[in-house]
Order: sequence, then C-alpha cells, then structure tokens
Amino acid sequence: MGVFKYEAEYTSVIAPARLFKAFVLDADNLIPKIAPQAVKSAEILEGDGGVGTIKKITFGEGSTYSYVKHRIDAIDSENFVYSYSVIEGAPDSIEKICYETKLVASGSGTVIKSTSEYHVKGDVEIKEEHVKVGKEKASHLFKVIEAYLLEHHDAYN
Repeated sequence: MGVFKYEAEYTSVIAPARLFKAFVLDADNLIPKIAPQAVKSAEILEGDGGVGTIKKITFGEGSTYSYVKHRIDAIDSENFVYSYSVIEGAPDSIEKICYETKLVASGSGTVIKSTSEYHVKGDVEIKEEHVKVGKEKASHLFKVIEAYLLEHHDAYN
C-alpha cells in the first residue's frame, strides 16, 4: 500500500472562527442549501456529530461518484482544525482518503490549509489530473461559502 500526500492553500476574506462554523460545524446544512449541485445531502449514520461520527454525503447530479461515507477523525474548534477519512465510496484502488483542513488567521481573513492523503492498494498511482480536479472543486466550494457569508453578514457570527 502506498500513500500519496497533497497539500493546497486557499485564502478567504472571512475570519477563521466564522468560516469554521459555516464550513465545518454547519456544513451538513449549509452546503446542500447553497451548493446542491455539489452536495445533495449529508446525513449522520452513526454518532453525535463529534469524533468517530460516520456520515453519508450524497453528491449532486453529474458528480463522478454518487456518495461517500466518511468518519470524523478530529474537530478542534479552538484551533480551527478538522479532519476526516473517506471510508466508503472512493474508487476500488483506494483504501481510504484522509483529509485535514486547518484555518489560520491572516489579517482579518483566513489562510485555508488543506492536506489530502490517498492510501492506495498495491502499486496504484494517483494521477495529477485527478488531484487537480479535486483541488478545483474544493476551491470552488470555499468560494461559494465565502460568497454566502459576504452576502449574509449576520450568519455564523
């Protein structure tokens, strides 16, 4: 089994605490509402929303995959760190994918640091174009959330 690690950084004009509330703590409600083409629904299958919780994320029409199940590995609301692992719904060549998102204050905004670790079966290699597509989707989702927060000044304060 090999592990391929990719990192990305995005910036936002939204403060980390507010962005964390929207993007992490209320993502199951907010994202299907403002980006249904990306995420149709999110439901808790096991747990209370904290560490160890298993969620099913159903993607919008036209997505490569219909759903994934992920397990929450860590939520740190004080340091704005969230990590989870995709445990079902990834391609057969991938054992699991681990994600960590860290929001770091930068002036009045945020630097969003994202790390993805692909744990593959056998000698499978992750193609750069697949990673690029994933990064573009993540970047777009951050921008959609940012636009929502800019338009709704009172949300998630």
